[in-house]
Amino acid sequence: MVTPSSKELFIMGMTHAGKTFRPSDWAERLAGVMSQFRPGGACAGSHLSYSPWCVPTVMNGTKCVVINRDLRDYEPMAWDFCLNFAKDNDLQVAEACLLPDKASSEKG
Repeated sequence: MVTPSSKELFIMGMTHAGKTFRPSDWAERLAGVMSQFRPGGACAGSHLSYSPWCVPTVMNGTKCVVINRDLRDYEPMAWDFCLNFAKDNDLQVAEACLLPDKASSEKG
């Protein structure tokens, strides 16, 4: 269940049984499909970068995709697609807030 107060949802590349999800580039593929959903809408060339609302990353050695709740507000069907992807593939989902990298925050 996703609570309304969380800002971000993490789809982990780990099944509920603890197995690593395959293929190894699943996170990039999912984020690529979601690249058109972005603030201001899709524009020419937007398929060449990830949407800030759906970003692949690695956390504690596990691939994951961070889905921002703004995606749900902008395009509920895209949000549902991501949640159903996780459900259909028995992937672990966690609610959290992604904090900036210490190194990046010190530069600014």
